[in-house]
Amino acid sequence: MKIKGRSAALDDLDWRILELLQENAKQTYTKIGHLLGVAHSTVYDRIKRMEEYGIIKKYGAVIDLEKVGIKSITAFVTVYTDPKESGNIAEKLAEFNEVLEAFTSFSEELVIIAKVVAGDQGQLHSFIAQSIAPLPGVLRIRTSIVTRKYKEEPFRTGLNYNSPRKRGRRV
Repeated sequence: MKIKGRSAALDDLDWRILELLQENAKQTYTKIGHLLGVAHSTVYDRIKRMEEYGIIKKYGAVIDLEKVGIKSITAFVTVYTDPKESGNIAEKLAEFNEVLEAFTSFSEELVIIAKVVAGDQGQLHSFIAQSIAPLPGVLRIRTSIVTRKYKEEPFRTGLNYNSPRKRGRRV
């Protein structure tokens, strides 16, 4: 990894380590080193540098809520805003536990798109009516309820268009 100003340039080995960590973050440095043909100390050093620089932000478990008996509803909420208030609204939305992701976007208008989860339609309605709608600068809200998920994954290193890694190429 080479630091260039405020960004880092990862080499092919860094990208391959990241791919393996995304597949299974519980793998040992020794196992990753074995898979990549390098010493476990090299893997350790590379991972530590990526953690220190903030490239690896955190490790976590992905939980299937349905398998533990928790029913939920997911919706994408588009919030149309007064342009002067959009940053404040986006920051406030990001503080709510119900909001999993929040983005600003320019289309015909400046909007905030938030991925929201709730226990059911009633809870979703209450959250929107009591927490989002009253925020200063909210002009209108459009809600799209997810009816079926076909794919839901975080960013994958193999798809990084600025990296030397190519789509479909495996370690």
